[in-house]
Amino acid sequence: MLELSDSSRTIAGIVLLTIITIEFGGAFLLRIVRGQVPMTEFQKSFARAGHAHAGMLVTLGLVCLILADATGLTGFAGWLARAGVPWAAIFMSAGFFLSSAGRDVHKPNGLIALLWIGAAGLAAGTLTLGVGLLTAG
Repeated sequence: MLELSDSSRTIAGIVLLTIITIEFGGAFLLRIVRGQVPMTEFQKSFARAGHAHAGMLVTLGLVCLILADATGLTGFAGWLARAGVPWAAIFMSAGFFLSSAGRDVHKPNGLIALLWIGAAGLAAGTLTLGVGLLTAG
């Protein structure tokens, strides 16, 4: 039987609760697609990207928790291997949504920086986890 570490179990519980917000985002996206929410093509594409990244990264984040426990990583490396991808799910999605918010928006605002912060978390978390798996004894 697989037993998660306390850290992974806590992060998994939090991540699973965020799925509720992704569901609300999906319902909002359906309203956009049906033309019930006026948006530019740019905003529609960023809404789709934000929703897709949230769902995919949350799923990957849950898998990474199990893999991180298999590495034996501790300290900052263990935290990064566990939290990097969930961090990316939050920041990348926020970057897509918040940088395209407003009326008649055709290009991202300064909050696009959140997307890059999330991308850095994704890279750091997956790099740490990948190296941890390859070097686990």
